[in-house]
Amino acid sequence: MAATKKKSSTKRSSGRKYGKAASKRVASAMRRRKKGTLKSGRGGKGGTVKSRKQAIAIGLSEAREKGAKVPRKRAAKRGTKRSTTKRAARKK
Repeated sequence: MAATKKKSSTKRSSGRKYGKAASKRVASAMRRRKKGTLKSGRGGKGGTVKSRKQAIAIGLSEAREKGAKVPRKRAAKRGTKRSTTKRAARKK
């Protein structure tokens, strides 16, 4: 019997999702987090970053600013704000 490849239903483009420059930025952010010099917020005025996920997010956003190959951010969910305004309008 010949082995046949099963086609997946999801469409994937070939190649890397994130560029090499993006991974370097993330690695740098992780080192700064371990050292204790990675800050959050505008201009680094926020507190020291403790979370691993936050360090990755900061590294990716820095890579985006520099024009590295990074997928776009997901759109923020706005459903909660609208539902409260509808309820307030209904009560009147």
